[in-house]
Parts: sequence; C-alpha cells; structure tokens
Amino acid sequence: MSKLVTIYGGSGFVGRYIARRMAQAGWRVRVAVRRPNEALHVKPYGVVGQVEPVFCNIRDDASVRAVMQGADAVVNCVGILVESGRNKFTDVQTEGAARIARIATELGVQKMVHVSAIGADANSDSIYQKTKAKGEALVTEYFPDAIILRPSVIFGHEDQFFNRFAGMARFSPFLPLVGPATKFQPVYVEDVALAAAKALQEPVAAGIYELGGPDTASFRELMEMMLLEIRRRRLLLTVPFPIAKLVGGALDLVQKVTFGLFTNTILTRDQVRNLARDNIVSDGARGFADLDITPTPMSAVLPAYLWAHRPGGQYKAIHESATQMRND
Repeated sequence: MSKLVTIYGGSGFVGRYIARRMAQAGWRVRVAVRRPNEALHVKPYGVVGQVEPVFCNIRDDASVRAVMQGADAVVNCVGILVESGRNKFTDVQTEGAARIARIATELGVQKMVHVSAIGADANSDSIYQKTKAKGEALVTEYFPDAIILRPSVIFGHEDQFFNRFAGMARFSPFLPLVGPATKFQPVYVEDVALAAAKALQEPVAAGIYELGGPDTASFRELMEMMLLEIRRRRLLLTVPFPIAKLVGGALDLVQKVTFGLFTNTILTRDQVRNLARDNIVSDGARGFADLDITPTPMSAVLPAYLWAHRPGGQYKAIHESATQMRND
C-alpha cells in the first residue's frame, strides 16, 4: 500500500502545492483543514480517493490525533498573518505546532516537515515572529528529527503579496509603502513545495532550512517590478514607521471594539514591526543548495499571473506586440 501523509493546512497557498507534489509521487494525501467542503479543489490532484480533505482543529488533541492515525509523515503548513476570533498567534503557531509534533511522536510518525518563516525569533518584538520561533523550538523538542522550512515572502499564482498590491494599483493612484528599504528574498511556492517533498522522501538532515529565491530586492524595488509587469504607473508613497504604527494601532483597536466583526487585514502594529526588519536568508544558514534545489527567479513566474492586473488583461501583450509591428 502507498504511504500516507497528513498535511495540516493542506488546502492553503503552500499546502496545496505540497499536496499535489506528494500525490504525484504516489502518496495518499490526507488534507487536514477546518472547512473540508471548501478544500474540494485538492481532490483532483490524484486519482479517485487518493487526496481527501478531512476536518481538523489544531487546537484540539483528539482532532489532531484522529487525522494523523496511520500516517507515515506529517506536514504542518498552518499559520496566520492576522489574529481573528479564536485564532491567536500563540494558539496556532506555537501550541498548534507543538501539538502536531507531540502527537506525531506518540503515534510513531516517521517524518515531519514544519513550515515556519524567515525572521522567526524568540527575542523579537513581533508577536508573529516570536510565536513562530517558540513553535519551532517546541516542534524540535517533541520531534527532534523534524525538518523546519523558513521561507521568505512566497510568490505564486494565488499569493497575497504581489496580487494584493497589484489589485490596489488597479484602483488607487498611489501605493503606500511601510519600510520601502526593507529587503526581501521572494521564493516561488513550487520551490517551497519541492523542498518539503524532498524532506519527506529523501535522507535530509534534521533542522532549519532558510528558503530564499535568487533575487534580493527592497520593498520599493519589488513594487516597481510589479508595476512594470502590470503596465501601470503609480506613486509609491513612503509611510514613516511612527505614522504606520499609529494607523496599525487604530485599525487593531477597531477590530477589538467591534468584537471581530471587522478583521484588520489592512495593516496591524505587528506587521509594522515585521516590516522594520529584512526578510532574507541569514549568513551561513542551510537552504536550497543543501536540498539540491535551484530556486526560480521572479522573472520566470510573475508574467504568468500578474497579467490579470494589466489594463487590457491578457490582451495587453498582444496590443503591445501589434503596436511594435506597426512602428517597425
């Protein structure tokens, strides 16, 4: 019988790519999510019955254990960028990660991959980064052979980075930038999925791997690249950190006083703290090279999906080509 992998958060941006790779490799894939009916898009990744969404709440031991029964390997892709409702950073990124690792050891699971983030730091003033680091520490404590992947900002067709700002550029004459000089090393989602798949199927040393793409650029440079790709000219407006903290704090307060009816997905104080630090691979860190993976440059992928944000959509390139022919 083929091996079984349980992927917590397997229908999300990163998880779905890992699920597809594992299905293509012949594994049975159990996609553990809060809303299985909204994860049906993963079923066609394999033959009938090979990829199945199942209900799981990572805040509950019994729920985590039930979907892990019989699994040869587990992957934890669950993470949040904004707290909302009962989903708090500590509950999801620290205690949830620890729960998965602890139960994996109890059930004798052979392999575990934990997807974290570059910048995870127990001493950070960012709650996001602090809970990521605490989650990593507990995963290692409960499952010493775990492979921890720390990607920089991830790009791809469904990303919430380039797509988000490109969407803003369609309607706004300017783009507000908090930390325009902050450096990023964007990594292609398929490369992250490949790293996870290799860690599950090949002899990979336990520990942390920081995953950054071949291109390092400032936030401003990334936005300039995006605007060039979507053929739009917009003013890039620098928002000083003190002002950004005030705006983020005000929006956080609105979420609090409305008891979650309004979720602050615009800008939080914690995100402002994160934007004050570079998001690139650390000197001496293990990474793609140690996994024998050559990361994909942004230029090879961005045109494949950002065209949707151009004034003429997919026909913009055709129009430009025809214009060039007339000029020639």
